[in-house]
Amino acid sequence: MKVLVVDDEPLARERLAALLAEIDGVGVVGQAGNGREALEAVERERPDVVLLDIRMPVMDGMETARHLAALDGAPGVIFCTAYGEHALEAFDAHAVDYLVKPVRGERLRAALVKARRWTAGPARPAGPAPDSARTHLCARVRGSLVLVPLAEVNYLLAEDKYVVVHHARGEVLIEEPLKALEDEFGARFVRIHRNCLVARAKLTGLVRAPDGRVLAQLDGVDSALEVSRRNLPALRALMRAL
Repeated sequence: MKVLVVDDEPLARERLAALLAEIDGVGVVGQAGNGREALEAVERERPDVVLLDIRMPVMDGMETARHLAALDGAPGVIFCTAYGEHALEAFDAHAVDYLVKPVRGERLRAALVKARRWTAGPARPAGPAPDSARTHLCARVRGSLVLVPLAEVNYLLAEDKYVVVHHARGEVLIEEPLKALEDEFGARFVRIHRNCLVARAKLTGLVRAPDGRVLAQLDGVDSALEVSRRNLPALRALMRAL
């Protein structure tokens, strides 16, 4: 069984690695110090199980687990944390088990047995928990996982069955409905057209084109985006409130 150890504290990673070294048939294939590094390591090492801390910088363990659950051939996730109050949320994120630090060897062994059944079983939960609060969007580019921080997203544009995420470093495609993204991130984005959500923080103004259309201007975006007549009153009200 291949195991990835994820914790922002090096000593905690070393202790877990030492416990794993005492268990037959288990090998540590890598370590990571935050959730983003963990997702990159999972893509690279393809572990069977991830031992995952919760409170970490960049991306916490809960969001990491939700992204992992959406992967094809997702590894089993065992949370290893100093905090016991997140257990219900952990299992909502499809965790195999939840261990409270200091992790005991026998408890870790039992969790790995559960994980072995999890990875071998035919019926496994698919996809992230529907009420997940994310700080990143996840896309696949040429077979690799790409994470885009929500703070870098300028706008989301629906095209056919995809949504194009236009962000500070370029654009990627994701297979998520625009309406679902609006429901999840309504505090961060506003709809300006049936096929477009823009970041509220990026809005700088509204202009009228020679043909009568109203266009939204975004900071850092060269092209203005068309605003539909249906969405214009709400957008004008928002601009007055900014």
